[in-house]
Amino acid sequence: MQLPLSAAVAARLEILEECGSTNTELVARASGADAGNWPDFSVVVTGSQTEGRGRLGRVWMAPPGQTLAISVLLRPCLPAGEPLEIDHYGWLPLIAGIAMTQAIAPLVPSHSVRLKWPNDVQIDGRKVSGLLAELLPSGRAVVLGAGLNLTIPLAELPTLTSTSLALNDPIGLDADLADRALAGYLIELGRLSADFLRFGADPESSGIGGQLRALCSTLGSQVRVLLPGGDELLGAAIGIDGSGRLSVKKSSDGRVVAVAAGDVTHLRYE
Repeated sequence: MQLPLSAAVAARLEILEECGSTNTELVARASGADAGNWPDFSVVVTGSQTEGRGRLGRVWMAPPGQTLAISVLLRPCLPAGEPLEIDHYGWLPLIAGIAMTQAIAPLVPSHSVRLKWPNDVQIDGRKVSGLLAELLPSGRAVVLGAGLNLTIPLAELPTLTSTSLALNDPIGLDADLADRALAGYLIELGRLSADFLRFGADPESSGIGGQLRALCSTLGSQVRVLLPGGDELLGAAIGIDGSGRLSVKKSSDGRVVAVAAGDVTHLRYE
């Protein structure tokens, strides 16, 4: 796999022929004895991931050669050089979701590309990419993992609500599609994270909050949220607060609940 455009964007780019999990690989490398050789914005990528993980402990299966598994290391610091406070780390996976959405949209211009909270990217309502963040043991860096469906044919999609770039008339369905998609994602992720940090991790003054709300298809939807503990929440998604949490107005009593993590389903009532 050749990724010349992406190599020009990443601080360090490692292309693996196959691996269990790019997140596991990058977390281990960036926190081990060789950590000094893995600077901010180092990237590990493969076209064949055998033990990928999704939210809520799900296994993410990826057909070899038809997907990209991408992990990006961020060591975020504010303008004066001080490390980003851990309370602000929750915005980083949301920023990654914005970046992937903005990277994919130009590749499929005849389709709607939106972001389902917190960071599932959808083309016409079908999932093409998902993201998972993992904090390093030091607590001062994070690995942002992303899976992107490139050329999976319709008959081999993992779920009925999935899709791939190849199924949506991408501009230039060729050997360079993976590189263009990855480079676009890295460019957007670098720009957005730099804006966020430059404005002191303020999502509003940096414009991150506004971009998230503009791209988020969950807002205004009736939703079912499966919470990490197994509880279920039904209601209307009415906003995203200053911490990046989804505000859900419960159907049962009208109370507004702030959801920090959960698996969201958009409900459609005829």
